[in-house]
Amino acid sequence: MRRVRALLVEDEAKLARLVARGLTEHGHVADVVGSGEEALAVAADGAYDVVLLDVRLPGMDGFETCRRLRAARVWTPVVMLTARTAVVDRIAGLDAGADDYLAKPFAFDELLARMRAVARRGEVPRPTVLTVGDLRLDPASRRVWRAHREVTLSAREFALLEAFMRRPGRALTRDELLEHAWGWDSDVASNVVDVYVRYLREKVDRPYHERSIETVRGVGYRITAGHADGHTDDGANDHAAGRAQAAADGDG
Repeated sequence: MRRVRALLVEDEAKLARLVARGLTEHGHVADVVGSGEEALAVAADGAYDVVLLDVRLPGMDGFETCRRLRAARVWTPVVMLTARTAVVDRIAGLDAGADDYLAKPFAFDELLARMRAVARRGEVPRPTVLTVGDLRLDPASRRVWRAHREVTLSAREFALLEAFMRRPGRALTRDELLEHAWGWDSDVASNVVDVYVRYLREKVDRPYHERSIETVRGVGYRITAGHADGHTDDGANDHAAGRAQAAADGDG
């Protein structure tokens, strides 16, 4: 059996010790860190076969840690570990760049099997620039272009646009977008998404007379390759609470 070198990112000390001991007893190597910041620092050299990443970490959560690993071009396979088992949580983990998702509590044999499976895949090349029509987004440099012109976005706007561009043509709910751009434990109201969609349209659509970010009635929003803007304003009825939250974030 091939020995796997794993980076375990887990802030719960007792669980971290148990998992690390189990991996060692099965002939693998396990290094343990307790935060997303530490994970980013030690995973950058690409010395690991797999990252076992807890979602609920202090400070930077597992979703954001995974996104930053991918933005830094660290393609080591990631297995997310979390007690959050809702479909939206699993989607958030996979959309953040994870390769697999294991719910707590888990059987250790299943963890081993999933770890071996993703480790066998190795470093799979992934597209570094996302493209939808003439709109391009580079997750690594955090830059955006439309029609070969660079577009300046705030951090929230960038995260929201990235969520759209990773799933072109798919209707995303406000909760899904909120999860990606604000994090699963955010306490902001879902209507703040409407405010930021309006901001995005003002920056990436209207100056180019295009409508890429479309409203899907009763669902949320989606991004497409774009078409001529009919000048209808889906964001005209943004809620005051959403605008207040956006102002508090300092974006827009």
